[in-house]
Amino acid sequence: MIRKLFFAGVLLSISAVATAQVTGTSFPEMSAETVDDITVNLPGDVEGKYSLIGMAYSKKSEDDLNTWFSPIYNKFIRESSGLFSSFQYDVNVYFVPMFTGVKATATGAAKKKVSKNLDERLLPYILFYKGALKPYKDTLAFEKKDVPYLFVLDASGKIVYATSGAYSDKKMTEIENVLEE
Repeated sequence: MIRKLFFAGVLLSISAVATAQVTGTSFPEMSAETVDDITVNLPGDVEGKYSLIGMAYSKKSEDDLNTWFSPIYNKFIRESSGLFSSFQYDVNVYFVPMFTGVKATATGAAKKKVSKNLDERLLPYILFYKGALKPYKDTLAFEKKDVPYLFVLDASGKIVYATSGAYSDKKMTEIENVLEE
């Protein structure tokens, strides 16, 4: 039991170090496409306001990234009305499945599958990246391929917060706190 607790503590420490390593650095240039083949260049096309970017580069990490869709949509994208409309966030949101190496050829099929199976209200917020993984893995400290990574960028494209893994209320609260500063 003590060994398990120690191991869990070490993993949390490693995760915190990786997060601290990327905070304050500029998000690396990335060219990605929507399901409609519209190119979006990150962070250039989103400069001027805060952005939340979720990234995944394996099937398992995509599954965990999907756990963020509904909570992020409800918190940051969906139009509020009435009393709560003044509490709306002004933030860009993108989820980016990454297709690298031999998997890059599957990008077109993935776009078709997503456009067929995903709620159409989410489609403008999904970007497909096809290319090299190494520049992002190095710069963004992708330690584990089976977890998604989320980054909050400030208006100039600098990373002000990073987290990884499936959705949790605690992580969402941390993201909200950063966006409210």
